[in-house]
Amino acid sequence: MPVSVETAEHYRWGEVCDGWHLVRSEGLSVIEERMPAGAREQRHFHTKARQFFYVLEGELTMEVEGRCHALGARQGLEIAPGERHQARNESREDVRFLVISSPPAQGDREYRE
Repeated sequence: MPVSVETAEHYRWGEVCDGWHLVRSEGLSVIEERMPAGAREQRHFHTKARQFFYVLEGELTMEVEGRCHALGARQGLEIAPGERHQARNESREDVRFLVISSPPAQGDREYRE
């Protein structure tokens, strides 16, 4: 069956951000997220999950191990397990992006510096 944000399981995070589980299986997670201007997630890392962030529209700033990367539409960035990172929207518009994780990152998040 085809899937979209209209049919996928929706959740809220960080009080103002949205996520839609497009694929949710034991070995793979694909989530579309919407992050409004000024929003950010807490800096963290994953012990097992490898992630790929891919911007659909807007601009996403990804801080990885102290280095910032500005990602525009149709650009992506891979995050290896153990790399401390933070997604944030430093622009004035919403950003929409995909977060692809293998294995899924839910329950695999550490906040230690």
